[in-house]
Amino acid sequence: MANQSTVSEFILIGFPGISQKLHTLVSVIIFLMYNTALYSNGIVIAVILLKEHLHQPMYVMIANLALSDLLSDTMILPKILAKYWFGDDAISFSGCFFQMFFVHSLASLDSFIIMLMAIDRYVAICKPLRYFSIISNLLASKVCCVFWVTSAFIGLTIIVMGAALPYCGPNKVKNFFCSLTPVSVLACADSAPTRRTIFVVAMFVHLVPLSFIIFSYIMIIKTIRSKSGSGGWQKAFYTCTTHSFVIGMYYIPRLMVYIYNQVQLMPNADVNVLLICLYSFVPHFTSPIVYCLRTEEIKKTLVIVFKNMINSQH
Repeated sequence: MANQSTVSEFILIGFPGISQKLHTLVSVIIFLMYNTALYSNGIVIAVILLKEHLHQPMYVMIANLALSDLLSDTMILPKILAKYWFGDDAISFSGCFFQMFFVHSLASLDSFIIMLMAIDRYVAICKPLRYFSIISNLLASKVCCVFWVTSAFIGLTIIVMGAALPYCGPNKVKNFFCSLTPVSVLACADSAPTRRTIFVVAMFVHLVPLSFIIFSYIMIIKTIRSKSGSGGWQKAFYTCTTHSFVIGMYYIPRLMVYIYNQVQLMPNADVNVLLICLYSFVPHFTSPIVYCLRTEEIKKTLVIVFKNMINSQH
């Protein structure tokens, strides 16, 4: 790979057409997003690990999702802030593909875990009497481990295919971070076969879990509607709606970008980058609120923890 490529570093452009006057605003928004995601996901992980009564399959999955989001943001957002605050928009060749590994592997992991959480809710609501005979802490932990390994393999496959291309000319990446498509288009060889292969992988990684998620929520709504009165139905509909927001923010912009990159429907690079930001960062600080802070056990535990902290200071 070193013999094929003469490019030693890439330049991260971010929004190609954005005015320099807006750089401060963009950096402040990203800083707030990162801190919100950092603290919310960190608190979720700490509370679930430390409180034994939260050692349940659903919370095992939530902790894995929070850890994945925390790692993803830490691998991407500080570099974006360095670009806007210190003018450090360069990333080394190896650093770019190192970042790309985490971008694609953790995105795949999120998709798998969100699917697993939807299946868990389906079993809990549609087959409540058999829940603990079907899903256990050990099973949830093992499945999450399998997903981590599978996602790492997917990420490794993507960076091997991307790094195998020769890079000997342009090095300006029209994105905030290194992902395969905006990097591979800079190759001084035809990257279309590589991008098509990765497109097929991406469709499998996201459409298969999305199909399970949609099926699970349809069955959940159908079951609750048939068993409960109007009050229970309304509560279930509200819960599914809030969950659908996170799921929609994760999948819809992502699939739009993947399809756009194959058929080139939208020529505006800024729109492309905006959609990438929506699905890459927004779900990371909204999912702890939707999946955790609206859960009674988590809320009660957090209230107790904060009360103890306040009392210990007096």
